[in-house]
Amino acid sequence: MAPQGIPIDASSSAGAGSGDDRPLRVLIVGDTFPPDVNGAANFSVRLAAGLAERGHEVHVIAQSHDNRQGVYREEHAGQTLTVHRLLSMRWLRHDWIRFVYPWRINANAGRIIDQVKPDVVHIQSHFIAGRGASTEAVKRSVRVVATNHFMPENLIEFTGLPRFVWGFAVKRAWADAARILGRAAEVTTPTRRAAEYLEQQTGLRGVHAVSCGIRAADYTPSFEPRVQNRIAFCGRVAPEKQLDKLLDAVALLPADLDVHVDIVGEGDQRRNLENQATRLGIRDRVVFHGRVTDARLRRVLTEATLFAMPSIAELQSIATMEAMASGLPVVAANAMALPHLVHDGENGYLFPPGDVGALADRIERVLRLPEEELLVMKNASLRLIEPHDIETTLQVFERLYRGEHVEDPVTEVPPLSAKLREQFRSLRRRVRSAAALD
Repeated sequence: MAPQGIPIDASSSAGAGSGDDRPLRVLIVGDTFPPDVNGAANFSVRLAAGLAERGHEVHVIAQSHDNRQGVYREEHAGQTLTVHRLLSMRWLRHDWIRFVYPWRINANAGRIIDQVKPDVVHIQSHFIAGRGASTEAVKRSVRVVATNHFMPENLIEFTGLPRFVWGFAVKRAWADAARILGRAAEVTTPTRRAAEYLEQQTGLRGVHAVSCGIRAADYTPSFEPRVQNRIAFCGRVAPEKQLDKLLDAVALLPADLDVHVDIVGEGDQRRNLENQATRLGIRDRVVFHGRVTDARLRRVLTEATLFAMPSIAELQSIATMEAMASGLPVVAANAMALPHLVHDGENGYLFPPGDVGALADRIERVLRLPEEELLVMKNASLRLIEPHDIETTLQVFERLYRGEHVEDPVTEVPPLSAKLREQFRSLRRRVRSAAALD
């Protein structure tokens, strides 16, 4: 159920003042928002809460989950936001996707824009809500900024279309995205690789790479010696996450590692994965936590030995960033944006997408590391996550909202220097020598 509060009058706030450093009135629009749990929803709520914390007036257009339409004060990420909930319907072929009524979105978006009088409309997708809001914003000469979290390849199997037309349908979906996103004054996506992919698929140019950002201080690394080998995953339990490959890989691991798996999140594949774990004989070592509180998720990450992300369709992966902020080595598929976060051999390992044997091998490599070498990988994750600070992300969006020139933040951390690499190699040699003497 959506967090609901006391209905309010959306037109009651005073208009924004003048001056380049004045607080902004921002209208964030998406087709997914909490209580949904996914990357786009997580980014939207963190962006909205972060902007509110910096003194901006933030409004959100989001779908209602309980057949109540109205304007509500809602608590999200420690901030009170004004959320305009619209009636919605569930996509019958998917377990959680809901869309606002398409035949009402233009009228609703126009009405809300007229009430709120935003300085900028920031759409999070080109689907129904973003499509309607961008149409009405352009009519009213309101600045539009767009962020793309979408890959049609992730949703095509839920459309009900026969497989032989998937290729054509994906091309048409990208063409539609190009048309809607092209209305925006600025377009962003979370990583440089994702930006290049978006430009390739749509023909758009000048797409900004702006990290979704996290507040690393919210997460707690553990440097205590491990008492158990635990693999963590968090995210949607959906086909593109390839969790079946993770379970297959765990079943291949030697028994002496005594590996346990924590899967945090919900999705349409959960029952299939539970049955698979039973067939593989590892059901007693796999915990399906479902949806959990932020505090519980952080505990799972703190207590884990490594994080696994076998997904083949990550435009950034906030979940992987959370794991890195928790000081975890990461084993991830060498696909899309994951190599941007995981430096092979430094803070974890990459494996060829879908290769179960390689995934099992990379997991075993991490779990066999002596404690000293594991600490090296933990600290590497903490080092690599530093440029993804949410405050940098918020500053960039403030400038985009105001129409100022923006240089994309540099999030690529250079490889370790030759001197540091030699120090780490020397440490590994000493550890191995000590182990051999024992």
